[in-house]
Amino acid sequence: MHAVEFTTELTSDPLVGIPDEVAAQLPNAGRARVIILVQDDPEDLEWRRATYEAFMRDDSPDDAVYDNDR
Repeated sequence: MHAVEFTTELTSDPLVGIPDEVAAQLPNAGRARVIILVQDDPEDLEWRRATYEAFMRDDSPDDAVYDNDR
């Protein structure tokens, strides 16, 4: 199994468009699994990125007391 990834615009039409260059990569017959990931709100993405960066920063020296093995 291999993945082919692309982005498309969703509309009120219940069909999802596949770009021509992506369709050319697909076999003429067979089965495929389709997973639709909806892009998040840009503000939500910025909040997630900032939260992750804050989480990954080194702890302050004041928090070193929690690093001791018991």
